[in-house]
Amino acid sequence: MEVSVELILQSVWETLYMVSISLIFGSIIGLLLGVLLVVTRKGHILENKYIFSILNPIVNIFRSIPFIILLVAIIPFTRFIVGTSIGTTAAIVPLVLHIGPYISRLIENSLLEVDKGIIESAQAMGATPFQIMFRFLFPEAFASIVLSITTATIGLIGATAMAGAVGGGGLGDLAITYGYQRFSTLTIIVTVVILVLLVQCVQMLGNFLERKMRRK
Repeated sequence: MEVSVELILQSVWETLYMVSISLIFGSIIGLLLGVLLVVTRKGHILENKYIFSILNPIVNIFRSIPFIILLVAIIPFTRFIVGTSIGTTAAIVPLVLHIGPYISRLIENSLLEVDKGIIESAQAMGATPFQIMFRFLFPEAFASIVLSITTATIGLIGATAMAGAVGGGGLGDLAITYGYQRFSTLTIIVTVVILVLLVQCVQMLGNFLERKMRRK
């Protein structure tokens, strides 16, 4: 049984919906965690060993859980948040919890790449910690952060495909329901091609934006 074009387009839309919403909320969480992991570490502008010692293992714990296991493990929490554990909207909850800590590590690495001399110069000029973050740290790391978000987006696309294994919808669900279970090789090929194209488009856009940031 071959799938219709309408069903393929619906699956693409569901995937884009999950990726975009998850990326927005995951980026907010990841940015906050990433910044805190940097500025509260030893020797940084807002050193606080207690906050760092709490956040660091929490991020590590969530990052160590495979997405498919996380998706199943938090079903009660997902049901509490959105009222159901099946469908594209339900899949967003574990996607956010999966990608948020991942983004935080990417943001952390991007911010740590900033030359310490820039921070020291800002401190010498009397800049406050918040001025250092928004006028020196972020502008210097912005191009790297763009690539980090690009990497996270590609990871999200792969995670949405796994979400299809448990009724999350999207291209993953299409491949499993119509490709694997109904032995439609063409459906699987079409799904793979679309996923590859999505990844390539995201990577090209990320590279373009990163180059624009570097030139500035």
